[in-house]
Amino acid sequence: MTPEKDETQTKLKLSVVRDVSIVATLVVLGLYAGSAFLIPLTMALLVNVLIIALSDRIIALTRMPVWLANLAGVTVVLAGLFVIMYILGSQATQFARTIGTYENQFDETVNRVTGLVGNDVTAFIRDNLINIDMSFIARVLLGSATSLLNQFFLISLYVAFLMAERLAFRKKIQLAAGDPKTGIEFAAILDAISFSLQRYVGVKTLISLITASISYSVFKILGLEFAETWAVLTFALNFIPSIGSIIAVIFPSLIALVQFESIGPFLVIILGCGTIQFLIGNFLDPAFLGRSLNMSTFLVILALMFWTTIWGLIGAFLSVPLTVCILIVFSHIPALRPVAILMSLDGKLGEDIRPGNAS
Repeated sequence: MTPEKDETQTKLKLSVVRDVSIVATLVVLGLYAGSAFLIPLTMALLVNVLIIALSDRIIALTRMPVWLANLAGVTVVLAGLFVIMYILGSQATQFARTIGTYENQFDETVNRVTGLVGNDVTAFIRDNLINIDMSFIARVLLGSATSLLNQFFLISLYVAFLMAERLAFRKKIQLAAGDPKTGIEFAAILDAISFSLQRYVGVKTLISLITASISYSVFKILGLEFAETWAVLTFALNFIPSIGSIIAVIFPSLIALVQFESIGPFLVIILGCGTIQFLIGNFLDPAFLGRSLNMSTFLVILALMFWTTIWGLIGAFLSVPLTVCILIVFSHIPALRPVAILMSLDGKLGEDIRPGNAS
């Protein structure tokens, strides 16, 4: 190969890297700048996926007409979503306002802990936690929930139109593609995305509901304040990979440590609910999801950090579904397929993510 050809190929590679970098930068800036519009739309798409999964299951079990199953799915999902947002937007806001009373009880709690862990650990706790503005943290964590409550009707409007165009959308894809082969390939991508998202959203919703129900029973038996809020947060935080279940145990256990004079309720929550989270996260969750997502563990953490940086707390909840979409799209584009292989768990694509072939 001549030096001129080598130089030409090098310039082409550099130009490709440059163009990809520019496009990636513009996409990230667009996601950040358009978050106010994109977040409710993305939430509506995921809610629509959950409704379709529920309506399809209703049809399979009851042979109900499609329109009636869709209506039942919309009613159940939107009602559940409204209840969740209402609790987070009302009771959780009340908690954020009264968290100052817990700060006043912090010194008493530290004194009780002294006899259990020793003066050195107590000094560390006092030095590192006493300066934390708990009310600010509470407002940051719960502000996104209140914002979602305000956007509930917008999300519902999006869902209504998405459901209305569900059947016509596939026909429009075929007409827009022009070439039948291109239309089939594009429809295959959408089917794979829809299948993986239905599997993920449906399974995670069921598992999170089971976890939240068990945790709520424990909170009510112990008499923990704002038990409904902690149960809803347990349900929601289970959608955040890896760290979500840990946070779901830490917050109520710390409140129990401050609220009760004895350390017993704290131990019950930290050990009991922690064990439940561990068992469900390491056995029940993988058993239901299997290898259908086929995502690298490192990619899950990386996606969590990226989407949280771009869209805040809501981005953390949406990190896995959004990354699943990206992985599937990349796997169907020849030029981006090597990137999809790197993003996958074991490097196997195609059959692992197509409907009817996921384990």
